[in-house]
Amino acid sequence: MQRRHYAISLEQASQEAPALARLAALAHESKERLQSLQTLIPMPLRSQVQAGPIEGETWCLLVRSNAAANKFRQLLPVFVAHLRGKGWEVSAIRLKIQPD
Repeated sequence: MQRRHYAISLEQASQEAPALARLAALAHESKERLQSLQTLIPMPLRSQVQAGPIEGETWCLLVRSNAAANKFRQLLPVFVAHLRGKGWEVSAIRLKIQPD
């Protein structure tokens, strides 16, 4: 591997490194999944969630509080069904609380 002494963009780096390209693709897919759920998430909760990592068929949502996580837990079966209907292979969604 040749060392560079100048800055390159993330896009350029991901094109040259397969592992980084895979991570970038997963991050993009995670954001797309969350975007597809926006109409199913009640308006007051939309600001309480962020897209998290994808690990196989399990996807993680990052939630800002215990109260929001409790509300999201009730919606998880609907989310999984919706994502499967859109063609994503999701068997489970886990929640991780990430306070500000």
